[in-house]
Amino acid sequence: MEWLNNLSKAIEYIENHLDQEISFDEAARIACCSTYYFQRIFSYVAGISLAEYIRRRRMTQAAFELQRTDKRVLDIALKYGYASPTSFNRAFQSVHGISPIAAKEKGAILNAYPPIRFSVKVSGGSAMSYHIIEKPAFRIVGIRMKLVDDMEENQKNVPLFWEQTLNDNRFSELCALNNAAPNGILGVSVYENPENIFYYIAASSSSKAPDGVCEYEIPASTWVVFENNGYFKENVQSVFRRFYTEWLPFSGYEYAGLPDIEVYPIQHKTIQNGHSEVWIAVKKEKEN
Repeated sequence: MEWLNNLSKAIEYIENHLDQEISFDEAARIACCSTYYFQRIFSYVAGISLAEYIRRRRMTQAAFELQRTDKRVLDIALKYGYASPTSFNRAFQSVHGISPIAAKEKGAILNAYPPIRFSVKVSGGSAMSYHIIEKPAFRIVGIRMKLVDDMEENQKNVPLFWEQTLNDNRFSELCALNNAAPNGILGVSVYENPENIFYYIAASSSSKAPDGVCEYEIPASTWVVFENNGYFKENVQSVFRRFYTEWLPFSGYEYAGLPDIEVYPIQHKTIQNGHSEVWIAVKKEKEN
């Protein structure tokens, strides 16, 4: 469960720097992963993006100071990294629903977001259907969009990318290219380096990639495959969250940091409703 300890140390760094510049790169270094994967894992485990968490924590502390001190709103805005009163006011209202000036009034109702504490809880939750396979390297062909380090931006843009692709003639071409496992149309998050992060809508295929279609080879690995009866992004995100918080801590495996794969079965060159899979690469946990 070393990854939980690393996440906790990263949160401690963030908490100690709420009134200073917070480096996502430094937080990721403490968590022993790339900036992209740190933000991705954080959003699954915490249920909110890293940027939103920091915003909530800063505005919680700002509200405490507004109520218990005589400091000016501008001074508190500057302390928590906001160069203009307008941007501070916008961030404050997004968390508390009232302006910083109104927060100084006695009886003002505010929202307090405490620091996140990562821990493993044993609960009687619902079963997670899964199987583990060893798979040699395989090739995907498809279309892709560039992702950024900002997970909030990605979470807005990926559904739009799916919507555009589903209404594009190229989608049926991708479905026809699938001739190898995983069988179906794939959503694949690929991190190559900080400048090259992509989301593919693709098929596992040995066929030649048509013009305008990209290809990528996914390394050989051990994969845990989760069956999922929900449809598309909302339920897939839930699988990732449960993987990190319920399955991984007790499994004897570590996250391998390879591309994560969503698998949507195809029927008549369209996505079949009601079923999906999530493939996550893992490796055996190092013995102490």
